Amino acid sequence: MKNELIDKFKEECGVFGIYSNDDLDVANITYYGLYALQHRGQESAGITVSDGKSLECHKDMGLVCDVFNENNLSKLKGKAAIGHVRYSTTGSSTVANAQPLVSKSKLGSMAIAHNGNLVNADVVRELLEDGGCIFQTSIDTEVVLNLIAKGAKKGIENAVFNAVQAIKGSFAIVILTEDKLIGVRDPNGIRPLCIGKIDNSYILTSESCALDSVGAELVRDVNPGEIVIIDESGLKSINPSEKTKCATCTFEYIYFARPDSIIDGVDVYESRVKAGKILYNESPVEADIVVGVPDSGIAAAVGYAEASGIPFGIGFIKNKYVGRTFIAPSQELRERAVSLKLNVLKVNVEGKRVVLIDDSIVRGTTSRKLVDALRKAGAKEVHFRVSSPVVKYPCYFGIDTPYRKDLIGANSTIDEIRETIGADSLGYISIDGILKSIGNKEDYCLGCFSGIYPVATPIENSKERMEN
Repeated sequence: MKNELIDKFKEECGVFGIYSNDDLDVANITYYGLYALQHRGQESAGITVSDGKSLECHKDMGLVCDVFNENNLSKLKGKAAIGHVRYSTTGSSTVANAQPLVSKSKLGSMAIAHNGNLVNADVVRELLEDGGCIFQTSIDTEVVLNLIAKGAKKGIENAVFNAVQAIKGSFAIVILTEDKLIGVRDPNGIRPLCIGKIDNSYILTSESCALDSVGAELVRDVNPGEIVIIDESGLKSINPSEKTKCATCTFEYIYFARPDSIIDGVDVYESRVKAGKILYNESPVEADIVVGVPDSGIAAAVGYAEASGIPFGIGFIKNKYVGRTFIAPSQELRERAVSLKLNVLKVNVEGKRVVLIDDSIVRGTTSRKLVDALRKAGAKEVHFRVSSPVVKYPCYFGIDTPYRKDLIGANSTIDEIRETIGADSLGYISIDGILKSIGNKEDYCLGCFSGIYPVATPIENSKERMEN
């Protein structure tokens, strides 16, 4: 099984949408936007464009630069577009499951791209199938598409509103019709979605770094539960009357988001540096150098070094042309891939007491290899520090996590984990510490640390995972 091989949480997906009132090349802008979101999913990519009368889609397996070229982009002409990069959290990794999904009916064409995970998708799918719906894919995005299509005779805005009331879980969704771009964020705001602007044209995207990459300015985040409708008359918003507590995924700040993004008003890089400072205050150690695991451990390592006065240095050189370790097809190859991806900079660590900072420990296998590599390079001591709390529970909201029985933090004490990974000492940031680093004690999902989730999880899944 694919998730038997991972030692990091896998990304969810990234979405991007643009409605142009300025005669912009929407396909090219979406391409560059997806390029900036590539870290959120590397399995497939797709773009759908509307010219006001019909929708044209191109998608395939692979990275954005593999799926698109000048020839196929030049055929995508229109005034609005949506795009998607995918890592499969539900449904198999096949072209049929690549997004955006496009639907044609008497009421017109519609495309949808989704980041997140619906916890009641199976129930809703069954009800739709009982009502005569036929599904072409195994992903929960198609559940949303069919729900909207079913109610489209009431008008697209009502159909989207009603569909959103029926689904539970995490979602940042962009929808393209022949004349509208629509964005939806789940009532708890678990997955990020923001609004940007280039002159008179609006953009919806998972992260603000994608706005920077296409020269757009960040206007604001889409509010939890908000539906944003963009067309030739501009932007309008539908906010549900039911107020829910915002619960953005904490791992967006710890690991998933690019450090140059701003999510819900919080600068991701600054939050990681702050986490590193708090980590030192909570788990100090005497050492000669602080190093971070590239890329997401670097900012926390900078913070740890600043707070401790221990010099920050480069400990690992990353080969940027090696695919992410979890893509490897077997345990043996996956472990080999770690050394292909990261090499120790021996001159910086030899004979030294090293503090090694990483963003998380999921299984511990990669952590052990990193500690071993530092020791082989001559490190005198290796003190492992983690800029997230102990991961003890699975995520149900769009991150592919192992079963609980495979999470080292669920089944071992801190000292047992330290022994397993071979470090001289081990320390994690506390839940209070991570909340302090992102600024607000009330507004985050901490389910993978505490087992308390903002939305009820699927009963069967929950029972199975908790017992395993």
